[in-house]
Amino acid sequence: MLRGPAAALLRRLAPRVSGGGCGGATRRRLPIPIAPSLLARFSSAPTTSSSSPPPSSSAAGRDEDAEDEELPTLSNSDAGAPLSISVDRSGLYNPPEHSHEPSSDSELVKHLKSIIKFRSGPISVAEYMEEVLTNPQSGFYINRDVFGESGDFITSPEVSQMFGEMVGVWAMCLWEQMGQPEKVNLVELGPGRGTLLADLLRGSAKFANFTKALNINLVECSPTLQKIQYNTLKCEDELVDDGKRTVSKLCGTPVCWHASLEQVPSGSPTIIIAHEFYDALPIHQFQKASRGWCEKMVDLAEDSSRFRFVLSPHPTASLIYLSKRCGWASSEELEKVEHIEVCPKGMELTEQIADRISSDGGGALIIDYGKNGIVSDSLQAIRKHKFVHILDDPGSADLSAYVDFASIRHSALEASDDISVHGPMTQSQFLGSLGINFRVEALLQNCTEEQAESLRTGYWRLVGDGEAPFWEGPEDQTPIGMGTRYLAMAIVNKKQGTPVPFE
Repeated sequence: MLRGPAAALLRRLAPRVSGGGCGGATRRRLPIPIAPSLLARFSSAPTTSSSSPPPSSSAAGRDEDAEDEELPTLSNSDAGAPLSISVDRSGLYNPPEHSHEPSSDSELVKHLKSIIKFRSGPISVAEYMEEVLTNPQSGFYINRDVFGESGDFITSPEVSQMFGEMVGVWAMCLWEQMGQPEKVNLVELGPGRGTLLADLLRGSAKFANFTKALNINLVECSPTLQKIQYNTLKCEDELVDDGKRTVSKLCGTPVCWHASLEQVPSGSPTIIIAHEFYDALPIHQFQKASRGWCEKMVDLAEDSSRFRFVLSPHPTASLIYLSKRCGWASSEELEKVEHIEVCPKGMELTEQIADRISSDGGGALIIDYGKNGIVSDSLQAIRKHKFVHILDDPGSADLSAYVDFASIRHSALEASDDISVHGPMTQSQFLGSLGINFRVEALLQNCTEEQAESLRTGYWRLVGDGEAPFWEGPEDQTPIGMGTRYLAMAIVNKKQGTPVPFE
């Protein structure tokens, strides 16, 4: 049950329906050198080759305890053979016939193939993910709008306005716990279309002291999405004494865009929102083999026509992160898994968040789908709301993986003694404790029948578990609840105490 300041804030939210539909399926530090003792721990036997064919099924829907896939292993002679250089001059006298037929490969596929060929060996899954999602020319997120029914997947803010409003209640409660500072950096990592922030600002518009204190900072690398966010937040450019600034007309709040969290100005209390951001950070995958843990890599097939998964025949630099992650786990937990996913960029980002909150005050809210423990084999690809194979037509589908919330907790606590970590709790518990039940009841009193159906469906998607029991529409459109699949975690400065609703 919501109580105290959060209840007061919720009661003052106007019973108003806006936007928000309900549609289809949801959705660098250099590593230090590896010590010989570590290599011995993870690679204790000579390399052996396997002729088993590469996997062909999608990772989506895979059970994490499913039987291992056997992957081909590159031989040491292939991976580490000495290079020799020779010059073939025959083409000077017998030039090959030029073909005017267009290549079927996309620019991103050509780029990935060139990297693998140039290195004469495979690339990590993490590097593959990074190129597929954020390549400056052809990355999945860079030049398109991938959200909503017309995109590839739907996120919680697109499901219902209530999600952004509840996150706004959490942010206002944290601001009160901070002593209502006159200036606050409100940072969202990967804001998508800007829907969450727009609903947050609309819902809190009556709380003038809160919105007046905000400086909005959006961490976004996609020029296309930056333009959409600009429009969603009703932004306008204004001339000021020291040049030009951008302001959201939703409540007169200044807005800035940054390529990374490091670029967000420091020195002011900070509230960070990371909703479905960690799941898109590149991961390294490791598979247990007879010689120990081996990194899963992406290579070209023998005819160079397609990509395939292989196991590295020798230790890789990312083993340092696997060692770190295993050090946070119990022996019982490690015995149960044949695959482990590790997200070094997630660890690094968490350390940055903890450092920022430790020095400037404030807190961070992380909401994503994942586990409170080791993540096994979860990498998946979604195109047009359907699961596809991870290596199929790179750049045309979203890649994401379960978030390891235990890794976030350990990374934050090791980064600073001045912060505390709370949760994770399920999204259903989080939204329910903030008062989403009261909010939906208030909205239902002032809406059309069509809006009421949309509200009920959106409510179920946010807090329900499994298929909606009330659904009477087409079977293939049955709302699926995300309430238990998504988890919420908070990282706050210890001076603020325990944040709502993690008491």
